[in-house]
Amino acid sequence: MADFRKIARDGLWDNNIVFGQLLALCPLLAVTGTATNGLGMGLATTAVLVASELAVSLLRRAILPEIRIPVFVLLIAAIVTAVDQALNAWAHELHRQLGLFIPLIVTNCAILGRAEAFASRSQPVKAAWDGLMMGAGFTLALVVLGALREIAGSGTLFAGASVLLGPAFGWMEVTVLPGYGGFLLLILPPGGFLVLGGLLALKAAMERRGSSATAPGSALPAARIFTAVGALPPVPEEGETS
Repeated sequence: MADFRKIARDGLWDNNIVFGQLLALCPLLAVTGTATNGLGMGLATTAVLVASELAVSLLRRAILPEIRIPVFVLLIAAIVTAVDQALNAWAHELHRQLGLFIPLIVTNCAILGRAEAFASRSQPVKAAWDGLMMGAGFTLALVVLGALREIAGSGTLFAGASVLLGPAFGWMEVTVLPGYGGFLLLILPPGGFLVLGGLLALKAAMERRGSSATAPGSALPAARIFTAVGALPPVPEEGETS
């Protein structure tokens, strides 16, 4: 149970794809003009993460080490294609809105990194849980960033949810600032950089404050340089000693 809690904390906070590793910034800044787009992109990426990590874990003993990376890429590409077609069939308007960024999930190095660094060395249940938590953390980052940009940029929240996600999601649409004239910069990608920078600064401040509270009198830790998941030390398989 402790392992599952650590995996959850890593995915949601410590090793968050966006706030911890600074990965997937291209779709992050491009699709988070609204919280609705961020939610749709996050859920699609979560589905790919869960399915790819589960598939890699199940097949890890059958994949030769020399060809594991091409095999992982093929598995991820097949899963992304399935997700892309599913969105086109059942959420066509969202598929049109996200456009090319759905197929480009294949190039998200966080997905390949988790397949290599975690799923290929873990049991299927843990691999699927890791994919779910990493995807949830990524979705949370997209929704938070999209919500802040949408509120400050146009005064709404989850605009177009009933169109993009379906009529059942109409209750999510909120006008936060009635009569607001809007601030175009925050809806455009440069505004995404500004909001993301503020969120990263806030996370760093929270971590510094937490570390000083747990170790009073000690020096604050130096700023960490976040690396890609593939550069993390290998995770030993269950039953093996590290």
